[in-house]
Amino acid sequence: MKTVQHVLEKKGREVFSIGPEATVYEALGAMGARNVGALLVMDAGKLIGIVSERDYARKIVLEGKRSQETRVREIMTSHVLCVVPERTVEDVMALMTERRVRHVPVVVDDRVEGVISIGDVVKAVIEEKEFHIQQLETYIKTGG
Repeated sequence: MKTVQHVLEKKGREVFSIGPEATVYEALGAMGARNVGALLVMDAGKLIGIVSERDYARKIVLEGKRSQETRVREIMTSHVLCVVPERTVEDVMALMTERRVRHVPVVVDDRVEGVISIGDVVKAVIEEKEFHIQQLETYIKTGG
């Protein structure tokens, strides 16, 4: 069974972050430049939150605020769901679905090791299912 560790080994461990005092406009620019939907919010090397395009849509656009004036700390999600590398991708998929989150930091001893998205998890689950199907087809064709 694939784990979060397998996903990180395949996709890489690069983490994109921003400080809490940056403007939401700066955060959006960083997300666009890196083609990601969320940034970790770090303060002095410590994970303190996550800010996403969803936060922008719900807390800036819908509330009529200005992204150039609003600080990331004002809209970030501060209770961040984190996982450890040993967790299975199916476990994480269920957790992300239940909690309705799209990005999850991978943390070991309060140190961020990477970030996985729901897309990364779905891809890993599909790859694992395809592998099992191939194994079963081979088993059937060879007669066991």
